[in-house]
Amino acid sequence: MLESYVTPILMSYVNRYIKNLKPSDLQLSLWGGDVVLSKLELKLDVLEQELKLPFTFLSGHIHELRIHVPWTKLGSEPVVITINTMECILKLKDGAQEDHESCGSSSTNRSTTESMKSAVKPRRVQQSASPDPDLPPGYVQSLIRRVVNNVNIVINNLILKYVEDDIVLSVNITSAECYTVDEFWDRAFMDISATDLVLRKMINFSDCTVCLDKRNASGKIEFYQEPLLYKCSFKTRLHFTYDNLNSKMPSIIKVHTLVESLKLSISDQQLPMFIRIMQLGIALYYGEIGNFKDGESEDLICHTKDMLGNITGTEDETSSVMQYPTQYINQDPYLHQDDDQQQGWVSWAWSLVPAIVSYEDEENDSSGIGDGSTLHQQKSPSLKDPIISIGFYCTKATVTFKLTEMQAESSYYSPQKVKSKEVICWEQEGTTVEVLMKGELFFDCQIGFVGCQAMCLKGIMGIKDFEENMNRSEEEAYFFNCGENLSAKGMTYLTNSLFDYRSPENNSIRAEFILDAAHHKETYTEIAGMQRFGAFYMDYLYTMESTSGKVSGNQQDLSSVKSEDFGSVQEMSTKSLVVGPLNLRLDSSAVHRIMKMIVCALEHEYEPYSRTKPDIMDGNRTMPSSEEVASLEEYIPTRLTTLTVLKCTIIIPVAEFNLLDHLMPIIMGEKNLSGLLNAASFQPLRPLPSIRILVDKVNLEHSVPMYAEQLVHVVSSLGQPSDNLLHYCYSHCYLKIFGFQAALTSLDSKGLYCFPVPVIPSFSTAVYGKLIKFPKYWTKRAHVPLTECIFELPNLTVQATRAQTLLLQTIYQSWCHPAGNVSSVVVNEALLNEVFQTSGVKSKNPLPTLEGSIQNVELKYCGTSLVKCASGTVGSIKICAKAPGDGKEKLIPLIQGPSDTRDLHSSKWLNESRKPESLLAPDLVAFTIQIPQYMDYCHNSGAVLLSSVQGLAINVDPVLYTWLIYQPQKRASRHIQQQSVGTVPLGVSVTRKKEDEASVGSAPLARQQSNQASEYASSPVKTKTVTESRPLSLPVKTMLNSSESCRSPEERMKEFIGIVWNAVKRLTLQLEVQSCCVFLPNDSLPSPSTIVSGDIPGTVRSWYHGQASMPGTLVVCLPQIKIMSAGHKHMEPLQEIPFVVLRPILEEGDAFPWTISLHHFSIYTLLGQQMTLNLVEPMGCTSTLAVTSQKLLASGPESRHSFVVCLHVDLESLEIKCSNPQVQLLYELAEITSKVWNKIQRKGILYQSSVYTETTSGPVPPSSPVKSSVGTAPPDTSTYSPSADIGTTTEGDSLQGGDDSPFSDSITLEQTTSNIGVSSGRVSLWMQWMLPKITVKLFAPDPRNNGTGIIL
Repeated sequence: MLESYVTPILMSYVNRYIKNLKPSDLQLSLWGGDVVLSKLELKLDVLEQELKLPFTFLSGHIHELRIHVPWTKLGSEPVVITINTMECILKLKDGAQEDHESCGSSSTNRSTTESMKSAVKPRRVQQSASPDPDLPPGYVQSLIRRVVNNVNIVINNLILKYVEDDIVLSVNITSAECYTVDEFWDRAFMDISATDLVLRKMINFSDCTVCLDKRNASGKIEFYQEPLLYKCSFKTRLHFTYDNLNSKMPSIIKVHTLVESLKLSISDQQLPMFIRIMQLGIALYYGEIGNFKDGESEDLICHTKDMLGNITGTEDETSSVMQYPTQYINQDPYLHQDDDQQQGWVSWAWSLVPAIVSYEDEENDSSGIGDGSTLHQQKSPSLKDPIISIGFYCTKATVTFKLTEMQAESSYYSPQKVKSKEVICWEQEGTTVEVLMKGELFFDCQIGFVGCQAMCLKGIMGIKDFEENMNRSEEEAYFFNCGENLSAKGMTYLTNSLFDYRSPENNSIRAEFILDAAHHKETYTEIAGMQRFGAFYMDYLYTMESTSGKVSGNQQDLSSVKSEDFGSVQEMSTKSLVVGPLNLRLDSSAVHRIMKMIVCALEHEYEPYSRTKPDIMDGNRTMPSSEEVASLEEYIPTRLTTLTVLKCTIIIPVAEFNLLDHLMPIIMGEKNLSGLLNAASFQPLRPLPSIRILVDKVNLEHSVPMYAEQLVHVVSSLGQPSDNLLHYCYSHCYLKIFGFQAALTSLDSKGLYCFPVPVIPSFSTAVYGKLIKFPKYWTKRAHVPLTECIFELPNLTVQATRAQTLLLQTIYQSWCHPAGNVSSVVVNEALLNEVFQTSGVKSKNPLPTLEGSIQNVELKYCGTSLVKCASGTVGSIKICAKAPGDGKEKLIPLIQGPSDTRDLHSSKWLNESRKPESLLAPDLVAFTIQIPQYMDYCHNSGAVLLSSVQGLAINVDPVLYTWLIYQPQKRASRHIQQQSVGTVPLGVSVTRKKEDEASVGSAPLARQQSNQASEYASSPVKTKTVTESRPLSLPVKTMLNSSESCRSPEERMKEFIGIVWNAVKRLTLQLEVQSCCVFLPNDSLPSPSTIVSGDIPGTVRSWYHGQASMPGTLVVCLPQIKIMSAGHKHMEPLQEIPFVVLRPILEEGDAFPWTISLHHFSIYTLLGQQMTLNLVEPMGCTSTLAVTSQKLLASGPESRHSFVVCLHVDLESLEIKCSNPQVQLLYELAEITSKVWNKIQRKGILYQSSVYTETTSGPVPPSSPVKSSVGTAPPDTSTYSPSADIGTTTEGDSLQGGDDSPFSDSITLEQTTSNIGVSSGRVSLWMQWMLPKITVKLFAPDPRNNGTGIIL
């Protein structure tokens, strides 16, 4: 009786998926209550058709299938289906395009299923027309429903393998069991009742192992890697809610999985393969494999619906746990299908097999976004979509990264073994991945975790920094931690899940879901997310709303949708990510491990899954209609991503070892040339000086159009697209940083950091950038910016003593000069004691601090297809020194701009009232510069530079010298020497001569050329071994020779002149520089106020009037400068970019002559008792500079220019006065300066630059037999610049390349220019100086004889 109902269902399903079965045998044994089938082959083509995944099955078989039907107790005992050992091997489809149309267009999909329906209906109706008359229909219905709801499925030993390229991914589950449970989640025989429309099921997975191995060309795995995941068990709870007893499908489906402990292990060889598998998941999600374009998550929904809908039957109707019996009884012909396409619980059981697998697999990646594939039903025209909630919860997860090395066994024939060593470990607590969706209209994914940390293990690259015998504390091993502790936070990560006893389902209440975007955003804010999790929270929301009422099924493939459907659906995608308070310590151990992981990840290159199509520009683009444009104006779908990082602390200590030269070349894509590494002994360095960076909040927003190509295609074809439409054709990025501050700190041997010494107080800044999508469409639009960038900095202050800058320099150089053979870190204890003073102890001679601040910086860059341009302003600059004085510290202003320097050229201002600096003062610097993208472009209007600089006051105070010449004492330096890596035998002791001791703190010897790669692979600190006695300047010379390939200074000069000429030949120039006034006192000039450093002229004036003992001060007032190119009308220096100049310069050299005018140059001295004496009376000059050039016929490979330079200078009359006190003051100042200079040079702080100039301007070629005579000192480098002071001999002459012999015993500019003239054409110089009169007055000290003047 019942058999007549149940048997056909089982028969059809077994028959459908399994090859070569005899139905008669199956039927007989089924009636006996037990079926055992062995060695079954699966019908792979049917499975592929049904699953509609972009995978093909290479093989699939079941070792044994058992079906147990308790016919006598069918109403109280479950039917049990057991599968023992099932194995499937899959691979990605080749050319997935033609294989399936699953989501390409819903209309084709629907029409094929319609035709299938019509084909299968008739047979089915005949067969099922007469149910058994003895059984009342309601009884059969309820009984079959009970049977269906209580099926038990057991799978023992499920093996799934996926192969691609050289990757073999295998998943092995020892056993999985699915059964029905009661409200306490205990095994029970349950049914849906009218009072309780709920069904609960449980799936237990035990011992899941995931392996990832590499196979060779023949497909064989040579040696097995350690499993990614070993024997992990987890349980899944399923909860179905129905609207009524006759529902064909649950209205709410909840599938939640809980893993107590997840331990992933990834080796260096598995890492590239693991990344590849992750990329596969993302490519499948975005539909880049197969025939979809860049759809949003509707791809996933449509795709998984097809997959699951088709597991449960190819029709468009939805199927469910419940569905088969009801429609079987209902006798509605429309709902019936052919026997071999029947729906029912076996279908559901089968659907669970791949669903369990895909689900389990996804979860191990913790990616969670793809989990949509589980139990997803296909959408039907008549039934509404169920709400599906999928959750994955993990109490504790760890990921360990291991490095492997081969070990050959003792005997020749035995196989190679792999030995692995853990180097880095990531631990994560309280992880949640939740997906909520309803049909195609709503998809939301939330990911969060409560806390995480990362630690270093064992050793790296031969340095055993964390081996067991090192006895280092756990705190030192953890270099990253974020969020909170799970034990302190509680079980918030399980909130509202089926594992939370407080959730509505566990209290028999119907759950409410938020399926509306606005309400969702109000509820799931960043604050709410951080309260629930603590370390990380991501909310990804995708919604689709229909505006015109016609939702065309799958909108993701817009290229197939006509453009008039553009506006009918409004899609929206937002991702918001929040990262909680985090601490990161980037010490050598952590950085080397992270870099090593990056190197391992880059070691294998795979073909990308989705290729960008070649850009085909169609010439005949149709203009979009006005309706299309209007609908676009109304709504354009975008993807918005926001990332917020709260409270972030980063500590960067001195590099204890530095082998980055072995890693960086690989990351930069070059070959690694460095030699092998040897194991080295490692001793942690304490105290360990570090930079500590704190950031209050970082906010990053990124938006991009969802269907960029179609949008750009339409907008770029419009004549005058509106600003709004143009705005959406860019991807925008906005970065804001709040409360960034940096300080110096030091880690002592107890593992505690000392009190931080601030270097950069808190400041905030913002950057905005936009980049046009598909620039190929915009090449003809010269006015449309392709890139744009804006930078804003309201205020930045930096403060440091000289000792602190030396320590910063040490930290920087320890990272930037990789140690070749010997790594040695010198930390000068005197320097550390100076920087980190113990509280309560006064230092004997406290150091002055320099504090510089810059305000209101705004910069903008813009690039179009024709020009690159930049504009910007700098509001003000202030630099002052804080010098310790008696009792309280003194503020000494050093540089200040903008400063009103208009009247400072004569000493009258000292006696007049001076206006205080106003807040509305103009910006110190305003500039606009525009450069053509291609120099040789024919319609090129040349470059433009407009700039104005306001007045600047500078006080060269002696406190500056004290700051500069500070040196830490030498004796206290502790030299920690670590032998590491490379060819130096372990016995060599590294010693250093006393005079060579780095006096720059622990800094690498300042003599080391800063831009030189590590010299002879030496350490960041240039150490000298006993045998090493090379001259220090040698490396510099070799470097110059190798890079410059022995070019003479003349050659370089020619090239320089060529470059300069190319830059200025079409330059529209407008430059205005206000006067800069320099005060040189012979003693400190502190500001009268100790709170704010006052304005420099004001400070000088208050000293001049108020204090009797005003220090002697020399005032040099530099001239105002104004330069204009020919034919240019004055413009505002700050322009909206890109802009057009009124008179563009089309021909070379049209910009000349330049008019240069200088005004108000003067020098005077201020002495005590309010005495001012002039040295040079105010004067100025106007000059005209013209340059013309002709191309000569090229004799060599490149054409040369010949230049004619004309310079006309009109000077005003010059008056010089001089008296005894002035001479004395000048002498004092000169003496101070020369002493400081000598000290600095002796200490080697400016050593590099002096070596450099010495070698570059080596004046006499070594071959010259005659040394230059005493009278003609070799010229310094300035002599080569054409604008240098030139003897009158050059006037009007055209210089020929004359006497070139090496015997000429004087080198003057004449020869230099003539040499340039010969080989690069000529340089002709014409100069005219006009000086009306010079007056020199000398004053004697005799008070009666007051002003004897000698006039020349």
